[in-house]
Amino acid sequence: MKLKFKPKPPKKLKKTTLKRFLIKRTIYYVLPNVFFNFIIAYASFKELGYTHFFSGEQNLARLTLPMALFLPVVLTIDILKRVTDAAGQGAIEFTVDEQLNIKKLMTKLSILHGVITCSLVLAMLFLGQYNFSKDYKLDATAMAVVVGTLAGILSVVFVYLPVWRLRRWMCRRIIAMETPINSR
Repeated sequence: MKLKFKPKPPKKLKKTTLKRFLIKRTIYYVLPNVFFNFIIAYASFKELGYTHFFSGEQNLARLTLPMALFLPVVLTIDILKRVTDAAGQGAIEFTVDEQLNIKKLMTKLSILHGVITCSLVLAMLFLGQYNFSKDYKLDATAMAVVVGTLAGILSVVFVYLPVWRLRRWMCRRIIAMETPINSR
């Protein structure tokens, strides 16, 4: 005998505009990402005196590269899922084209965003390593602030960028109103 569990229906969303929906999601993403990435970076530097770009146990690349890879991937998947769910429930003023394969789009965009962001951050780290001498020591507290700020910037960018790409398959919801013919 097989047990079949019905998936829970998604939580009913309140009616809102896409702009307000995205602002609310941005706040939900930015605040925890900035806080936790700052705390993790600050706590991971054992000696708060200094850190390096690539060398040693406490280096900046060890914290920023995984964040630059996984944060865009997770945020892209999550915001696309939430926007399409909200559009399907009629909570926002847009609908998504039914012919769109949303899982394929989520996979493609999330991998693309993760790889491009990680490559850009790696290039910036190499540029910083190249411009400063090999023995240059970075202030650990300042680098923790930089990591937290980078997390906040990535959170904002990857809330709006996937939705901007999704807008190609979105259209405004039209509400048809019936009017009586003989209304006197």
